[in-house]
Amino acid sequence: MENMAIACLIAYLLGSIPNGLVFGKLIWHIDLREHGSHNIGATNAWRTLGKGPGFLIFLLDFLKGALSVWLGSLLVGTPLAMVLAGVLAIVGHSCSLFLKFKGGKGVATGLGVIVMMMPLPALIVFLVWLVIVKVSGYVSLGSIVAAALVPVLAWQFDYPTEYIGFGVLAAAFIIIRHHANIGRLLSGTESKIKAGHR
Repeated sequence: MENMAIACLIAYLLGSIPNGLVFGKLIWHIDLREHGSHNIGATNAWRTLGKGPGFLIFLLDFLKGALSVWLGSLLVGTPLAMVLAGVLAIVGHSCSLFLKFKGGKGVATGLGVIVMMMPLPALIVFLVWLVIVKVSGYVSLGSIVAAALVPVLAWQFDYPTEYIGFGVLAAAFIIIRHHANIGRLLSGTESKIKAGHR
């Protein structure tokens, strides 16, 4: 039980690290909260700072999720521990201890979690996301559809009940975090992806 608590605490703290804010300020002297969508995640970094910075922030946020699940596996080794660590990493990213419980939308961190727990569904989800973004230009649409697919694929590939439950929770959380984007998609005012030139 003690190891479970340690894994969950570290996962939340890892998730809370605001990579977009830290590296945006440290390397490019830009506060992402003051530009574009005002979000600290990879999409706003891509739009504001360019493809390279956007990919770096994506990778760092992805690693927060992946490392948290690995930690749950290492310290406890049960599906429940891995799920709880993954969930707390996503919550940490979206409700960061270091940003007065504000943060990003959890997509990159969530993908890191899914890759560690369910590699094949993660690949399918990523490919679906990529196709939707390439065709429509809307990262938010791709993220919403991809999130909704996770529990379906977890069930289809007969993963443990804990993983299916994670898929439902993570999908609901990420979709709720995109509520403003959904409104803009429906009204036709959502911004399409376009890399900055910094």
